[in-house]
Amino acid sequence: MNAIAKPDTRLLALLVRQIRYEAIGINSYELVDPDGEMLPAWDAGSHLDIHLQGGLIRQYSLCGDPADRHCYTIAVLKEETGHGGSRLLHESLQVRNIVNVSLPRNNFAIVPQATRHILLGGGIGITPLKAMAHHLAAAGKAFALHYCAKTPRHAAFREALDFGGATAFHYDGGDPANGLDIAGLLRGYEDGAHLYYCGPGGFMKACAAASAHWPQGTVHSEHFKAPDVAPAPADADADLGAFVVEIASSGASFEIPADRSIVEVLSDAGIMIETSCVSGLCGTCKVKYLSGKVDHRDYILSDEEREDHLTACVSRAAGARLVLDL
Repeated sequence: MNAIAKPDTRLLALLVRQIRYEAIGINSYELVDPDGEMLPAWDAGSHLDIHLQGGLIRQYSLCGDPADRHCYTIAVLKEETGHGGSRLLHESLQVRNIVNVSLPRNNFAIVPQATRHILLGGGIGITPLKAMAHHLAAAGKAFALHYCAKTPRHAAFREALDFGGATAFHYDGGDPANGLDIAGLLRGYEDGAHLYYCGPGGFMKACAAASAHWPQGTVHSEHFKAPDVAPAPADADADLGAFVVEIASSGASFEIPADRSIVEVLSDAGIMIETSCVSGLCGTCKVKYLSGKVDHRDYILSDEEREDHLTACVSRAAGARLVLDL
């Protein structure tokens, strides 16, 4: 995985040029510069933050062609049981609105040295993989794109995913057992191949299990939301998980209780760490630590990055104290 750079915090004010129905529950949104200027370049696998009403910030993958500098395209699944971001976007964002978005950033990049690319998308998880397919097709790279959905009516961008036979659609009718045999597809490893996958929780688990034997560094994934974690036992010690964070520049120390994050406690003390997803998925709150043992709970940092960085929105101490390079 590529190193995660601190994001550029500048915002772009973009015009909603078009909203299009793509599949059941899925709309795409085309965002352009109001004056018709070209937009900052981006790479396949990138996402951006959209700033919504009420201070909500949500991340969405860019799913257009990276070669098109005149438009950013995202696709959003309306989740009735979510935290409200997708509903707000579906119900309030209209054509000709101006919306503030971040510059694109990429935590799910294509590996250029790979000789073959296998792209697996489940449901709305097709969005970053669609951009990858555009890039790979234009570059003449060998790839296969597998799109798993409930029915054809649940599959977004069907017409736009025609890459000369490189795309296969798999419909399971709501029962994964009737869909793509992921384990069978990934059982054999071809030297030089890299795997990229994105989709709902069950799909992610199936892909991870099926590719567990692949060589280190050849499997890449992106979560749209943090996987469910089993709750702590009801009789767990209320103080379990409490630790102290020390700020290296000042020596100030702060106790982080079990029910609060590093970001929250430091924010109360006037020490602001920029956040976005607050789920360990985007890397916005990545902070260097100087000492201590970390219980990493993110889904974005590489093993190398975890040696001296943590995500302050979800990471905990595996000991009594952490010293942060702040």
